[in-house]
Amino acid sequence: MAAVKTDPNIEENEDENDENREIEDIEGDAVNSEAAKKKKKKKKKKKTGTDDALSEKQPETNEEKSHAENGVESIDTNENETEGDKKKRRRNRKKGGGGSKGGQTNPPSIPIVDLFPDQVFPEGQIMQYATNKDDRSAKDRFTSEEKRAIDRLNNDIYNEVRLAAEAHRQTRQYIQRWVKPGMTMIEICEELEKTARSLIAENGLKAGLAFPTGCSRNHCAAHYTPNAGDATVLEYDDVTKIDFGTHINGRIIDCAFTLTFNPKYDKLVEAVREATNTGIKAAGIDVQLCEIGAAIQEVMESYELELDGKTYPIKSIRNLNGHSIAPYRIHAGKTVPIVKGGEATVMEENEFYAIETFGSTGRGLVHDDMDCSHYMKNFEMSYVPLRLQSSKVLLNTINKNFGTLAFCKRWLDRAGATKYQMALKDLCDKGIVDAYPPLCDIKGCYTAQFEHTIMLRPTCKEVVSRGDDY
Repeated sequence: MAAVKTDPNIEENEDENDENREIEDIEGDAVNSEAAKKKKKKKKKKKTGTDDALSEKQPETNEEKSHAENGVESIDTNENETEGDKKKRRRNRKKGGGGSKGGQTNPPSIPIVDLFPDQVFPEGQIMQYATNKDDRSAKDRFTSEEKRAIDRLNNDIYNEVRLAAEAHRQTRQYIQRWVKPGMTMIEICEELEKTARSLIAENGLKAGLAFPTGCSRNHCAAHYTPNAGDATVLEYDDVTKIDFGTHINGRIIDCAFTLTFNPKYDKLVEAVREATNTGIKAAGIDVQLCEIGAAIQEVMESYELELDGKTYPIKSIRNLNGHSIAPYRIHAGKTVPIVKGGEATVMEENEFYAIETFGSTGRGLVHDDMDCSHYMKNFEMSYVPLRLQSSKVLLNTINKNFGTLAFCKRWLDRAGATKYQMALKDLCDKGIVDAYPPLCDIKGCYTAQFEHTIMLRPTCKEVVSRGDDY
């Protein structure tokens, strides 16, 4: 298990203190020593040179470094911030925020709200809306005082989403270090969910997990989580999609990554990650959803994967897509395609979206398969009378623990429900609850996924779930 990362700002300060103490020791022990004077001078020169190199070559933050490596455009917000805003951002980076000394534990267990005493949580990646030479309105949004004023009105909402995002970041980064081949899928899901519940400070429907942990393997692209008794083991050659969500007051972070151990799948992972970043870059206020799908497909299908001497084109899975997000509603009505075509509906100001892409070495088309584990109450279903007492009891359990958020059979077990199979089927038959079976391409193929949650703020686009990992 790898150690928790330390904040680079704190490490730099500690290095500086260590060097100063060393210099003082040299001066005290051999004040007249010519060798000591030379050593002191050399240390100062070395430090100055190192600092100069860092200031010239390194991005200002770890996030910007990650974005540069992934080819994602970001903007330097320093030019548009007040001095007070700059100081606040520096303070936030020095606090817990992912494992600084004196902050998060390893494994992570301290709630995010306790790591940030001022309750101001880190921003995600900030991006300007795309512009062209004939339209400067998108760029003007970033400097418009009117748009900034509207932005400030939504600070409470943004802060809740950022809290959920920080819990997601720290959870997934720990799981990426912790998980190993040979573990059971139940073991992996339970460790991830236990960690996320601790970091989000689970509190009924006010804070917690937004949907079950997806850990779909190989040809299964989505909606698989193990039911009780599932003995499936993670293998070295598996391509696994880890998809989980956190929420604060129904403000959902929907974010996913692909986990592999064998480097032979690197091109597949790279294709899907770059396609997702392309979708994020293309998204924006007044952008047509079909334009985003076309951009994603062009990047995705420019890649191919060689396995065992055979070359496979990487295809966008055409019947999977991203989606808009609303409070307590993971799929809020608008879909973001990952292939060309689709609707000309536009994105709008203050909307939230999950930009997710799926790539496959198979047909690029998924179908329902395997035992169902994911369920969700129908958001729009009105009152339906129930005859079975067991159905009434189960619906009360669902309302109390999940509301309109997705859940799985393991979570029903955890909530104390027993012998609920017939009642669950009854609720599904009546349309009160919808079942979401695993979605699979043809057997023998491999699928990958990446996903981020973005906020279309009046002034800018914020990739709120962005982290140092992806």
